[in-house]
Amino acid sequence: MSAHHIIPLKTLLSTTLALLVLTVATVLVFYINIPAPFDVIVALLLATFKATLVGMFFMGLYYDEKFNTVVLIFSFLFFIVFIGITLLDTMYRDSGIGVW
Repeated sequence: MSAHHIIPLKTLLSTTLALLVLTVATVLVFYINIPAPFDVIVALLLATFKATLVGMFFMGLYYDEKFNTVVLIFSFLFFIVFIGITLLDTMYRDSGIGVW
């Protein structure tokens, strides 16, 4: 088992500043007129990068054993699979139920 690593304050503050800048960039993506499919892609890429920063530095996965990172990634993959199965079910339902 690895020892607990204390993350330096400079790293935490720079990560916080990066998250604030990326949050402002996410809001700007909403107000900038980007064509339809690309605005969602840019916003999701920014959100993924912000989540990666949080996982790496605030949760300490950068300094921890790689097994914990693998467990986190696989939990997200299972979540995506379960949501995908649910969406497949809702896409093929009948459009309406006849009343009376």
